[in-house]
Amino acid sequence: MIKNIMLNIVFMGTPDFAKESLQSITEAGHNILAVVTNPDKPKGRGMKMIASPVKEYAIQKGFTIYQPEKIKKNEEFLEQIKSLKPDVICVVAYGKILPQELLNIPKLGCINVHGSLLPKYRGSAPIQWAVLNGDKTTGITTMYMDAGMDTGDIILKKEVEIGENETTGELWNTLSKIGGKLLVETLELIEQGKAPREKQGENFTMAPMLEKEMAKINWEENTAKQIKNLVRGLDPIMGAYAFLNNKKIKIWKVQSLENQEFLSIIEEMREYDYKLPIIVPGTILLADEKKGLFVKTKDGIIEILELQAENAKRMKVSDFLRGNRLQAGTILE
Repeated sequence: MIKNIMLNIVFMGTPDFAKESLQSITEAGHNILAVVTNPDKPKGRGMKMIASPVKEYAIQKGFTIYQPEKIKKNEEFLEQIKSLKPDVICVVAYGKILPQELLNIPKLGCINVHGSLLPKYRGSAPIQWAVLNGDKTTGITTMYMDAGMDTGDIILKKEVEIGENETTGELWNTLSKIGGKLLVETLELIEQGKAPREKQGENFTMAPMLEKEMAKINWEENTAKQIKNLVRGLDPIMGAYAFLNNKKIKIWKVQSLENQEFLSIIEEMREYDYKLPIIVPGTILLADEKKGLFVKTKDGIIEILELQAENAKRMKVSDFLRGNRLQAGTILE
């Protein structure tokens, strides 16, 4: 059982993933000297300024909040943090590279919560790439920060399995809670002077920011499993997409089928007395509101379970097919 300890902490973070860690260390009894988060951003049709989840929680708790536009060469901000005399600075998905001047301020170090099992997936999108690559496991790492990109000494790790159909959004929520708990454990070890330090070495992989261009499904080059991983890896960030009759559709949930299942679907198509042309990847094999929507891929087939047409909401395929009659042989591009 984690005992109630007290450290003077400056917390730096922005999204809901970070908010879970802030809440965990607050409930564990630490003294939050200040919260640093990114500036509010305009969002929606009205471009209303929206606070980050971390800021919303900080307001609720009455914490002092800083929202600097930049950290590097910001002497005023650095002096503000120095004046607080923190024992530790906790950084969770803050979104900016921190200069060495800031890392040198806390007497017990700067601690980061990272969404992978380092040294795998250094960078800004570790959770997303674990799903995109079809990994079976991932986890959370806490580490001492240095000036590099996620290169600091490892303190603790917690491994978790990734479900076969788990999306980035679902894994994000799971890891955010684990991250909060692991940060509490890490701070207890630091306070006791028992925190381990493990060098990462050079055998690492990177997890760069996601690009919008990668969301378009390439039916010819990607296998059924790769397409499935793309779909769940981009849910809910941007959604994978294809074009149907020159209109963009987002594909939110799919299932990949093995060869034998593929053959059984072909057999079912005989009921429709329809002979397919040459089947190229992206060809709709079957579109029926009761049987489903099946698309040929490089090595098999994909069953589309949920999608979103232009100017429409996300829906089950059965609902979509009630209002949209599709013919076998139609090509998704």
